[in-house]
Amino acid sequence: MNELIAVDPAALVLVDYQQRLLPAIHEGSRVVAEALRLADAARALGLRVLGTEQNPRGLGPNLASIRERCELTLAKMHFDACADGLLQLLETGSAGRARELVVAGCEAHVCLMQTSLGLLRAGLAVWVVADACGSRTAENHDLAMQRLRAAGGGIVSVEMVAFEWLRSCEHERFRAVLQRLKQAAT
Repeated sequence: MNELIAVDPAALVLVDYQQRLLPAIHEGSRVVAEALRLADAARALGLRVLGTEQNPRGLGPNLASIRERCELTLAKMHFDACADGLLQLLETGSAGRARELVVAGCEAHVCLMQTSLGLLRAGLAVWVVADACGSRTAENHDLAMQRLRAAGGGIVSVEMVAFEWLRSCEHERFRAVLQRLKQAAT
């Protein structure tokens, strides 16, 4: 993918950062910190932030810090959130359907990967934020990123996304986004 990540219309989807799942995630606290940096940058730029929760009755809700940054959270039973209404949810809202989706979540090799593949099949540009994704093992994370890249997804980092959304240090929200990135990184 040789294009920069578009900001209009774009959305961020945070997949399954659930309380009961995260203790088993390799470097889970770092993964969550990166997801929060990403969500804060998106919100500072006025982008939609949507969440998903896999079987919330069994795995519990997303972390409160993730949930409070999401406009809406979709409860789902399929590993691919598209099978439970994510595409329809993306079409609602004042901006209309996002053409560019930035996606991050857990587990990278299950729900995050299957949701991203569903979004790609729907013809959307999908950017997977590797440092904000987690699996129980580093090997499963790496395999998911390789497979998503081969399927046509862009593999990026939180800071790549934020600075591509901004495009320039002259962007009116540059300082606000930069401050959020620096605060969360320390």
